[in-house]
Amino acid sequence: MPIADFMRRFPSIDLPVSDDIVSTYVIRSDDGLAVFFTFHTDFDLPAHAHKGQWGTVIKGRIDLTIEGHTRTYRPGETYEIPSGAVHSARIAAGTVVLDVFEEPDRYPLRA
Repeated sequence: MPIADFMRRFPSIDLPVSDDIVSTYVIRSDDGLAVFFTFHTDFDLPAHAHKGQWGTVIKGRIDLTIEGHTRTYRPGETYEIPSGAVHSARIAAGTVVLDVFEEPDRYPLRA
C-alpha cells in the first residue's frame, strides 16, 4: 500500500472530480503544497500552466507532456515542471504520485 494509514487522515484538496476518480492527501505550508494523488481510473489532465511543480511517481505510470515534449514516468522517476510551462498528462489507473507545488494555495482544501 503506497499511502500509509496515518496519511489518510491528512486533509484532501477540493477537485472538480469525485473521489472515485482521484483521491488526495495534502501537506501544506506557507511556502508550498505537497499532494499525494491516487488515480482510481485512467485520467486525462488537460493542458494548463501554473507556478513550479516537482513530482515523483510512487506507483503506476504517467505520460507527461511539458511544452510539447512527452515522456513516460514510472515508479522512482521524478519530473520538474517550470513555472509557466504548459503541460498535460495521461495517467494510468492505479497510479500514485507525490506532487509538490510552489504555490501553497494551488488547490483549496476540502471543507
